[in-house]
Amino acid sequence: MWIRISSLRSRILVWLLVPLASTAALGILLSRRDAAAMATVVQDRLLLGSARTIAQQVSFEDGLIEVAIPPSALELFQGDTGDRVYYRIASSRGVLLSGYAEVPAPPGDLRPEESTRFTTRVRNEPVRVVAYAQPVFGAPGEGPVVIEVAQTFQAHDALAQRIWLGNIRQDLLTLVLVAILVWLALRGALKSILLLRDRVQERHAGSLEPLDAGPVPTELQPLVGAINGYVERLDTQMAVRSRFIANAAHQLRTPFTILQTQVNFGLRESDPALKDQALAAILQGVRQGTRLVNQLLSLSRAEASFLPFRNRVNVAELAQRVLEEQGALAQSRDMDLGLDVLTDQAEMPGSASMLHELLANLVDNALHYTQPGGVVTVTVDRPGQGLVLKVEDNGPGIPPADRARVFERFCRLQVDGTQGCGLGLSIAQEVAHALGGTIELSDPDAGTGLVVTVTFP
Repeated sequence: MWIRISSLRSRILVWLLVPLASTAALGILLSRRDAAAMATVVQDRLLLGSARTIAQQVSFEDGLIEVAIPPSALELFQGDTGDRVYYRIASSRGVLLSGYAEVPAPPGDLRPEESTRFTTRVRNEPVRVVAYAQPVFGAPGEGPVVIEVAQTFQAHDALAQRIWLGNIRQDLLTLVLVAILVWLALRGALKSILLLRDRVQERHAGSLEPLDAGPVPTELQPLVGAINGYVERLDTQMAVRSRFIANAAHQLRTPFTILQTQVNFGLRESDPALKDQALAAILQGVRQGTRLVNQLLSLSRAEASFLPFRNRVNVAELAQRVLEEQGALAQSRDMDLGLDVLTDQAEMPGSASMLHELLANLVDNALHYTQPGGVVTVTVDRPGQGLVLKVEDNGPGIPPADRARVFERFCRLQVDGTQGCGLGLSIAQEVAHALGGTIELSDPDAGTGLVVTVTFP
């Protein structure tokens, strides 16, 4: 089960200590083997010393080999571990001279003053045996006497355990010391981060000034730069939102003021005909205000759309629905509203509602700003990898010098009484950008008018 650590200092400490602890654990496992090897070396030296002590007592007298076991040879193994000690002294011909017959002879022959060591079992107990070949001086023709001393493993295991536990204590103490030193080092190294945090927390609410990096480490400078970049973008966005709110408030204040005037006028008039005129004007104002609110909501939704789109939309079928919805307006203005689909691959990933807002605003603009009897044509094409959506009219068009400005919110070039609030192209642009596309204004191939081209990747 993973424990979530929120502190950067603790995370770095864990990242450092985990490999160190793993290395220490591996060292502890290896040190157990080394401790056993060291204990074996100590045991072999004691056994060899005992065998040499006995060897010094070997003599040749009256044609016989005499061996005396000095007490000092066996006192080397005295202790509280309960070990059993066995010895065996045999002639070069294998004749037992003294000791325990259960102790097996060493493997192979030994040259004079040569020793060997091996592990075997005596009386069903594992023992460590050291054999030493002692030459017999003054005995011509006699080979060396083989002296064997064996000991069980209680003292050996106890010594190995003590050595291993000592290594464990040393490794753990080293690990704790390293953890303390790393913690202190991190505390000093992360002090600059805490100072940067304090500078951020000390800023007053609403402050959009760039953050002073100050003496921060090189690794933190990209973070400070990213924060300042975000603050700059946020400042720009807040300025745009402030202008938008101010313009929206102004745009909404005007129709509400007119509505209030018309309501007052209707209340004062007693003539039914004049009251009907006031009611008709009020209805028109409500429709205009409703349209403005709806467009503001559409613009807000388009601005908030930044997630990838997985649904596929058939743009040709969507364009057909939009033209059917705008058919009544085109018929009332005696205009030719048509659709040309030049591809059989009119699908693209996107949002049907957002694409509907885009095309509806473009077609509505074309119908309102083109003279009665004009022509508005919607084209869906795929000339390459991308999908192209065009809305072309034969109206007055937009001068090239003003084409960048018309995408600004509430921008209206014509003041001839045409209804509108200057948000149609802004909404279309926001939707196109949200779907990864581009929008351009151009002149038609012949005559006057305007071509709005939206290209999706």
